[in-house]
Amino acid sequence: MLLDGVYVILKGKYIGPRKPGPWANLFYKLNVDVFKLGPLFIGFGLIWLIFLFGLWSNQSWAFIFGVIISVLTLWYLPVGTIVSIIILVLLMIMKTQLGK
Repeated sequence: MLLDGVYVILKGKYIGPRKPGPWANLFYKLNVDVFKLGPLFIGFGLIWLIFLFGLWSNQSWAFIFGVIISVLTLWYLPVGTIVSIIILVLLMIMKTQLGK
């Protein structure tokens, strides 16, 4: 997301196909120009990196932070949705195993 956000700001299009994925339909319905969402993507990308740092460094806040960012990224069909669901499942498995 971070790279896509920087790319759309610099090039005026997202990495990949000319037309954004299914996620863009949510924004089109709200009359939002999806090609102006670079800062949103950069923000989400940075937040995901912060989560990964917290997880890697075994921070106490990483679990809840991961759940929150995963839920907030579910709108990003299909890639973000799939990644978010995988992360949520892995976090729940980790929590269950650590709780035993």
